[in-house]
Amino acid sequence: MSASHKDLITMLDWTPDEIQGLLARAADLKKGRLVSDPPVLKNKTGVLIFEKPSLRTRITFEAAINELGGHPINLSSDMVQLGRREAIEDVARNLERWVHLIVARTYAHETIVRLADNCRIPVINALDDRFHPCQALAFALSLSERRPGILKPHVVFIGDGNNVCLSIMIIASLLGWRFTTVCPDGYEPLSDITAQCRDLAKRTGAMIGIQRDPIAAVVDATVIYTDVWASMGQEHEAEHRKKVFAHLQVNSRLLARAPADVLVSHCLPAHRGEEITSDVLDSKHAIAFDEAENRLHVQKAIIAYLFS
Repeated sequence: MSASHKDLITMLDWTPDEIQGLLARAADLKKGRLVSDPPVLKNKTGVLIFEKPSLRTRITFEAAINELGGHPINLSSDMVQLGRREAIEDVARNLERWVHLIVARTYAHETIVRLADNCRIPVINALDDRFHPCQALAFALSLSERRPGILKPHVVFIGDGNNVCLSIMIIASLLGWRFTTVCPDGYEPLSDITAQCRDLAKRTGAMIGIQRDPIAAVVDATVIYTDVWASMGQEHEAEHRKKVFAHLQVNSRLLARAPADVLVSHCLPAHRGEEITSDVLDSKHAIAFDEAENRLHVQKAIIAYLFS
C-alpha cells in the first residue's frame, strides 16, 4: 500500500481499499506493539496542536509517534492561538520548516483544512466540529476483531448526529455496512455529508438511514453506538439537550430489545447515567475500551501510511 495523498482530513478523501489497508496495517502493528517496521519516524518530529481537551487522542498520538521512532511535541492552544496571535497559514508555513508531521484537534473544520493547504508536511485531523476520522477507524478495527467475517454489520448510532456519528457513517458507506442514526428531530447528521454517504452507498451496497425509535432500530443491530449529547463547544446547551435526548439513553432495557450478542460502544469520555448507563458500559457487550486502545494502533498505521 503506497500513499496517494499526504493528509488525513476526512475519510471521504480515501477509498475503500485504502481504509481496508489501514485496518490491516493497524492489526499487524497491534500484534508487534513496540516494533516499528521500519521506524518510519526515525529522526523525525511530530507536533500536536490541541484546541480542545484530550486524554485518549493526546496520549495515543504521543505514544504512536514515539513507537514509530519519532519525537512528539505537545503545543498547547494557548501557545499557538491559531488565527488570533498568528494567521493559521503562517503557523503552517513555519511548522513545515521545523517538524515533519502536524496532528491537530480544533473546533472549526476549516482550521484543519487551512493548515493542510498551507504546508508540505502531513496533517492529521485529530477531531474537529465535523469529523473524527481516527475514532471511526478505531471503531472499525474493534468491530472486525469482535465480529470477524461479518461483511454487512448493522451499526445503530443513538444520539446526536455529531462528528463521531458522521465519521462512522462515512466508514459505513465506504465499506458497505448498514448504518442507522437514531436522533431527535433537528439533530440529524449534516445533510451534505449524509448525501455524500448515500451516493457512496449506491456503489458499495451500504444502507444509510435515519430513525426516531431506538427500540425499532436495535432489533437487528450488530452494534449500538452512542456518544455524549453535548459535544465540546456545546456545553451551554447541555441542560436542554438532556431533556431532548433523555429517551435515547442506552440502558439494559434497550439492550433487551436487541440481539443477545449485540455489541455496544462509545467514543469516550462517557457521561455515565446520561447517554449510557454504567451497567451497559461495563458489560460483556461493551467494546468502548477496546476501541480506545485501538486508537493507538490505527494512528500508528495512519502515520506509517502517510510516510510510506
